[in-house]
Amino acid sequence: MKYLIAGLGNIGPEYADTRHNIGFMVLDQFAKEEGVKFNTERHAYYTEVNFKGRTLHLIKPTTYMNLSGKALNYWMQTLKIPVENVLVIVDELALPFGRVQLKPKGGNAGHNGLKNIEALLGTQAYPRIRFGIGDNFPRGRQVDYVLSGFDDDEIPQLPLLIDKSIEMIKGFSTIGIELAMTRLNK
Repeated sequence: MKYLIAGLGNIGPEYADTRHNIGFMVLDQFAKEEGVKFNTERHAYYTEVNFKGRTLHLIKPTTYMNLSGKALNYWMQTLKIPVENVLVIVDELALPFGRVQLKPKGGNAGHNGLKNIEALLGTQAYPRIRFGIGDNFPRGRQVDYVLSGFDDDEIPQLPLLIDKSIEMIKGFSTIGIELAMTRLNK
C-alpha cells in the first residue's frame, strides 16, 4: 500500500520555525526518526519511509503555501495514489495550541494552502491532521501571527505534539483513519 503524506509550509529560512510551517516540522522529525533525508524533486522536497509493509511518500511542497495543491496533485498523479490515501498536515487557527486532530475531510477555514488543494482536487474530502496553533492575535494580524514563531511557553510542548502527529501518520497508514481517530483524537 502506498500513501502520500504532505506537510504544508513555506520554503526559506525566514519561515523555518513558524506556526505556518508545522507540516514541514512534523515531516522533518519523522524523516529524522526514520533515518531518511529529503531530496529536492519536482514541486516538493521528497523522501520515502517504509513502515509496517506500507510505503509512505513524504512531501514538503516547494510551491509555497498558497500553491500547495499544485505539488499535492502532481505527486498524487505521478505516484498514482488515490485521495483516500493522502494525508495533509496543516496548521489550524480554529484549534487551540496543544490540540492535534485527525479528520477524514473538512472545509478550508480560510487557509490558503487548503483552498488551493481543494480547488485542484475538486473536493474537500481528503484526510488531514489539523495542528492547533490557536488564534491569539489582534484583529487583522492573522498573517503576522501564522508567520511568527511559537511563543516561549509553547516551545517546550512542541516535541510531544509533533510526536502525536507522527503517531497519527502511522495510525492512518496502518489501522485506517476511523480507528486512528478513535484512538488518537483526544
